[in-house]
Amino acid sequence: MTTKRKSPKQLKQQQVDSPLSGKIVLITGGGRGLGRAIAEALAREGCTVVITGRDEEALELAASSIGAGGGNVLTRHCELRKPESVATLFAALRQQFKRIDVLINNAGVAGPTANIDQLSLDAWNEVVDINLTGLFLVTHAALPLMRNGSTIVNNLSIAVKGPFPGMAAYNASKMGALGFTDTLRKEVRSRGIRVMALIPGATDTDIWEQFWPEAPRDRMMSPATIAKMLVAALKLPEDATVSELEITPTAGEL
Repeated sequence: MTTKRKSPKQLKQQQVDSPLSGKIVLITGGGRGLGRAIAEALAREGCTVVITGRDEEALELAASSIGAGGGNVLTRHCELRKPESVATLFAALRQQFKRIDVLINNAGVAGPTANIDQLSLDAWNEVVDINLTGLFLVTHAALPLMRNGSTIVNNLSIAVKGPFPGMAAYNASKMGALGFTDTLRKEVRSRGIRVMALIPGATDTDIWEQFWPEAPRDRMMSPATIAKMLVAALKLPEDATVSELEITPTAGEL
């Protein structure tokens, strides 16, 4: 079964009709996997999408694909673990756009699979620095550019519902990120900023190569499925929100 692609005219009409049209969106880790799928979906809604990451080649490939489909996309290199890199990113965004309507903290790494007594400090620090400290640095820098009606989405993991053995750094970083997300939600509620915890189950992305190359991809969800669900949540009227968007495969978790 094939899906009929929309014509340029139909895509333009979709963008015009969408409540997300004209929004400025920043997506960390937007060059591949779920971040790229979300960027593609939001570009189709008429958003101006800024994707960041460490892999400039992946960013350019994603931007080329999104642009070819009529989307408005920009790329920015950023090392989330380095405060100066984050500061440079937001100085550019402040100068160009003056605001951010949707922040999607998507960047993350799984790290090596190792029991705690075999886990090196360097491996621990890399995962925590990217998944948790990077989340803080980007959010901290973004908040002054966000106004009433803005939304922050933190991509977590089904690990926040039950940890994976051999992945202490990943589990700790994601559970810490959930605590950060819940705190943030309460702090910015009075400003009219929505905060969502995106909690996807097994999704067919490259991250599995880091810790389970033989994982059964046929039982997983596609990144496009997660992106579609997130877009629906972002389209909710401003007087409603989804605190936790948990999405799991119909086939069950692996």
